[in-house]
Amino acid sequence: MSRSRSFPAPSALAKHAQRFQDLKRGLDQLEYFCKGTVLKRRTKCGKPYCACRSDLDKRHGPYFELTYKVKGKTVNVRLSPQAAPLYRAASAQFRKLKATLQRLEKISQAVLALQAKIAQSR
Repeated sequence: MSRSRSFPAPSALAKHAQRFQDLKRGLDQLEYFCKGTVLKRRTKCGKPYCACRSDLDKRHGPYFELTYKVKGKTVNVRLSPQAAPLYRAASAQFRKLKATLQRLEKISQAVLALQAKIAQSR
């Protein structure tokens, strides 16, 4: 008696489970993180006769800022030159975390679909 339905191979579930575990182990390697982007800015002052108004090379700075959104509003936090590399690394860690979570979700959706298909066939 042949079945017309194809069932997911156990190896497909095992492959997804292994990838999921590998990604979870990667979370243990994360360092401190924060959302946002570190910007390096040079600014113009409000003095009418300052050279910064006409010459880009004579602008004030550089100043470092961490920029991120809260409830749709942009927040800028001024950083010291010493703190800027720390926050730059932390924002890179946040992007890494988001990418890992997206991969974990994609695998989870695939596994859940396979498990639902198996449960339906029983």
